[in-house]
Amino acid sequence: MFVKDNHIKSVELYFEEKLRDNFSGNEIKTISKSLIAQRLGFAFDDYLLHKDGTVSESDLLFFRAAVKRLLSGEPFQYILGETYFYNLELKVKPGVLIPRPETEELVHWIVEDAAQKEKELTLEDWCTGSGCIALALKKALPQAQVKAIDYDDAALAVAKENVAFTGLDVSVEKQDALNIAQSAPKNLDVIVSNPPYIPNADKSFMADHVLDHEPGIALFVDDNDPLVFYRNLGMYGMVHLKEGGSIYFELHENYAAATQNMLQSMGYFMVELKQDMQGKDRMLKATKF
Repeated sequence: MFVKDNHIKSVELYFEEKLRDNFSGNEIKTISKSLIAQRLGFAFDDYLLHKDGTVSESDLLFFRAAVKRLLSGEPFQYILGETYFYNLELKVKPGVLIPRPETEELVHWIVEDAAQKEKELTLEDWCTGSGCIALALKKALPQAQVKAIDYDDAALAVAKENVAFTGLDVSVEKQDALNIAQSAPKNLDVIVSNPPYIPNADKSFMADHVLDHEPGIALFVDDNDPLVFYRNLGMYGMVHLKEGGSIYFELHENYAAATQNMLQSMGYFMVELKQDMQGKDRMLKATKF
């Protein structure tokens, strides 16, 4: 089946018929309405005002191509080119990870802690990817000085695009978390990172759409040293965090205890693990004396 006519309702039915074996009914509704609204240039929330409208022949070709991409396993967010993270609309495209709900939980932990301190913060987000953590924190903590750092050029391009798109005052810098340039102590209040942490051996347990479409450079680490990013950034934090400053990480649940022990051995105190909504140890906070 292709679309029978050029009415929006026919496009919706086309999405439903083509995608019903791969997505739930609610997912199909979200996908079809999001793509139709974006393509036709109206807000998703205004969909009901436009539901009786029509589409052009070029629009129909776009929707047909979108369905093919979805059936190939490409994430919907890449096709749409945007996603929401911590109430913030962001651009996403191949080359950066699609932000996850558990990462929102990490941001919320930092925001809650910052509210108790009632002061301006100086904050760095390492392995920033799309810039989602840095930008969400800047929006929630407008007085904070926030820097987003990554080494991958594709990620840096998207992070810069999101800074421009959101209008938030976040600086973007290229630097390698595995080879951090030496510099004078910075007196940072917060370091945060959602670094690569999945051992290559775990690939066999992962969904094809992640392996085929999301950037491996942002996901995987060597099986022989899965804590390498935590070690490097932990040592960086011991130099550049001020007394009472904290480093926050998103974690692989299987290496949470090992990461906690490593940071304690570096000299951090109050090294806390926090569970996500699934009851897994997925976040850590370590505070410097």
